[in-house]
Amino acid sequence: MCRWIAYRGVPVFLEDYLTKPDHSLIHQSLHAEEAKTETNGDGFGLGWYGERDEPGVYHEILPAWNDCNLKSLAAQIKSSLFFAHVRASTGTATSRANCHPFSSGRWMFMHNGQIGQYRKVRRALESLLDDEHYAQRQGSTDSELLFLLALQQGLSSCPVTAFETVLGFAKAAMKERDITSPLRFTSCLSDGRRLFGFRCSSDGHAPSLYYRSYDNGDVVLVSEPLDRNIECWSEVPQDHAICFAGDKVILRPLMMC
Repeated sequence: MCRWIAYRGVPVFLEDYLTKPDHSLIHQSLHAEEAKTETNGDGFGLGWYGERDEPGVYHEILPAWNDCNLKSLAAQIKSSLFFAHVRASTGTATSRANCHPFSSGRWMFMHNGQIGQYRKVRRALESLLDDEHYAQRQGSTDSELLFLLALQQGLSSCPVTAFETVLGFAKAAMKERDITSPLRFTSCLSDGRRLFGFRCSSDGHAPSLYYRSYDNGDVVLVSEPLDRNIECWSEVPQDHAICFAGDKVILRPLMMC
């Protein structure tokens, strides 16, 4: 399973969270503690909002710990909202097109999890995409496919409802094919202002998700805590979505898993 981090708050350099903490995302790429695999070396990606409405993204297939560009970029890019993701493939190719985060317009998305036996349902789920959204498909992952389906379902209206609907499609396709492997979905989404986190699974064992809020309003949403101050981190409950909007933190149940 992958590891990722999302930050929303006052502008900071990416290195403050990607490389400097004791259990930074780069450290997790080699030494994950709450994932099925300790190593996440199938590429990485950055996404950040700057002066424009649409985010910038950077993808690389090298392991995060082995790319000299990443440390330099993290030391120079400053942002008030950014994503970073280290990938452990669940079966699709290691390519830039398959690295997270994915973006479309002002939206950015990244994921940790899987559709059980994805190869058996991929064609059925891709057939649900209209021509406009199918044309945006760059890679072959289930993560990108879920994102595009959610865009089609109306992320702008209600992101949580859109993903509830899409995960319902995935569950139905799996049921039709008697797939018993779980659907697991721990993900992050942003439109450049709000930050959303999702944690659910069909078997009650969703990948981990934590957040930490600071006194000044900054928030970090992560697969694993970045330090050993465990008491400072809150776990997002199983089968819930969380939204950080303005100074509000909204937690609500998810109905699809």
